[in-house]
Amino acid sequence: MVGPRKAAFVEESAEVEVLFANMEKMKGLTKKIQGSLNRLETSGKTVQESIGPIYGNTQRLQITNSNIDKVNDAIERIRAPLDQTNREERIIRAGPKNVDLRDYIASLDRTATALTDLKRSNLRSNQQAVAELGSLLKFGSKQLEDVFKEMLRESSARTVEPLEYVAKGNPFPVITQDKVSTLRLINAHISSSFSQASQADVRETPTQKIYAEVRGTYIMESLRNLAAASVTTARKVTADAIYKPGENGTGIYVKAMEGLFLAEYENICPIFAREEWGLVCTATCQPAIGDFTKTLRDLNGHIQRNLTTDCFLGYEIVDVVGKLSMRLEAKTGVLKNTIREAAKPIRETSKASLGKLLEDTRTRVQTLVALPTDGASIPMTAETMVRLQTMTNYLEPLSSIMASLGDGGWAPTATNKPSATLDVGPDSLKLFAHYASDTVETLLQSLEAKARVLLKGKSLQGVFIANNVIIVDRMIRSSELQSLMGSYAGKIEAWRKKGTAMYLEGWREPSGHLLDVQYTNRSGRPHSGGAGSTDSAAIVKALSSKDKDAIKEKFKSFNASFDNLIAQHKSYKMEREVRNQLGREVQTIMEPLYGRFWDRYHEIDKGKGKYAKYDKSQLNAALASLS
Repeated sequence: MVGPRKAAFVEESAEVEVLFANMEKMKGLTKKIQGSLNRLETSGKTVQESIGPIYGNTQRLQITNSNIDKVNDAIERIRAPLDQTNREERIIRAGPKNVDLRDYIASLDRTATALTDLKRSNLRSNQQAVAELGSLLKFGSKQLEDVFKEMLRESSARTVEPLEYVAKGNPFPVITQDKVSTLRLINAHISSSFSQASQADVRETPTQKIYAEVRGTYIMESLRNLAAASVTTARKVTADAIYKPGENGTGIYVKAMEGLFLAEYENICPIFAREEWGLVCTATCQPAIGDFTKTLRDLNGHIQRNLTTDCFLGYEIVDVVGKLSMRLEAKTGVLKNTIREAAKPIRETSKASLGKLLEDTRTRVQTLVALPTDGASIPMTAETMVRLQTMTNYLEPLSSIMASLGDGGWAPTATNKPSATLDVGPDSLKLFAHYASDTVETLLQSLEAKARVLLKGKSLQGVFIANNVIIVDRMIRSSELQSLMGSYAGKIEAWRKKGTAMYLEGWREPSGHLLDVQYTNRSGRPHSGGAGSTDSAAIVKALSSKDKDAIKEKFKSFNASFDNLIAQHKSYKMEREVRNQLGREVQTIMEPLYGRFWDRYHEIDKGKGKYAKYDKSQLNAALASLS
């Protein structure tokens, strides 16, 4: 057993020795590795110290190279517009007539973009290029403006004859659609460029100005003949002729102007932007409106010189111009105030005419040096009523004018506040009725005052008043005045009664001869049985010689006075209605008076007719002949 155990120890001892030997080798190797690491660390530090500056320089070089690339890119971008300029300049210099218009405009747009980029670079070296590009753009825009103007001139080369279109009711010509499309394209570019380039708030673009100048001249020239005709047709052939509706050419002038304005508005809408329509339309129509204003100023002078006969022309112009302004406002949204302003002088003259016509009526009567000795009406009465009848043709403008004056505002001392009502309605028509009533009252009052001065005798004065009143009444009833002046009927009747009363003043004398003292004593009156119960022979027999002589004198005086008045009545010139009315009035008074007197005293001459010249039937026949 000792032998095997010893052998095992020997084997283990050998293994331990081998293990120690390997450990020694490992320690040696470790020392070598550590030495190598130390040497490597030392070498790394040396490399780091050597390579560090090189790496830093490399980073800076990379940043520099990047910046250089960016600068090169910027230079390329800066040079690009300059390179492009050469290409665009060839197109722009060729002009829009030699290049497709859309290409030409696209070239201008590209040039404008290039100019913007150059300005943004703010490089001093590009200032020359900026100036050149700016000059090129101006040249190109001017070329476009010239094309715009030339196309408009081609469309406006021949003025139209408005009368042909107005007479036939045809629409006025407009610019053709192909030209409108081109004009719209050019305007869109120029307007856009102008708004970008303009520093100030300038409302009128070059194309707006060109359009207004060219087309405005076209409209003005087209209307020039009608403007002249409006003044020519106003000239008087007969000094006292009253103006009649439509005699003057202003109505046609206004219709032509409306047609041309609306046709022009139809041209403007597709060419310009919506917000520009009113501005361009106003500027385009302004030259024609200027001529219109001058024409109306000339007509106003004519109306003022012939106010009593041609005030109606003023009313007509106020009417047609007012309606024109409303229609244009409805269709274009502009021109209303401008048109109305043109007619303002005539409107003011028309307002003043109402008071002046009243004053003219009064003055003409006051300056009369004689009145008809036969009591006939004077022509002025009919003339005044014709004037009022003529006014009914202009109720619409007159109602507006009178409303602006206020009720009674036509009187010289009127203080009425103006009314704002301008429409024709019941109230405004009442204003005219009041004015017409004032006119008639002024006329009749003036005639009555003049008759008292120039005509001798109440009867003659009464006939004169009655004749003039019946002329007034007749002319009211035979015209539209009848419906307007219904409230004046009571005053007409009062004037008729006044004329009748004045005439009957002359018949007091024969009436007085038929009154005797017997009638003042109730017991002496004849019984109610009438003439048949009166015994003339008994009454005459009961009279004293003195009373008989008085009765005879009464018959003689009555006969003389009656015969004189009958002859006088027949010598007066009376309107048929006046003669009938006055004859009936006289008969109503004289017939019963004479009948009673004759019944009592006709036996004074025992039927010989020496004193009782007329029996009752003869007197009634004489009275009947007065009607």
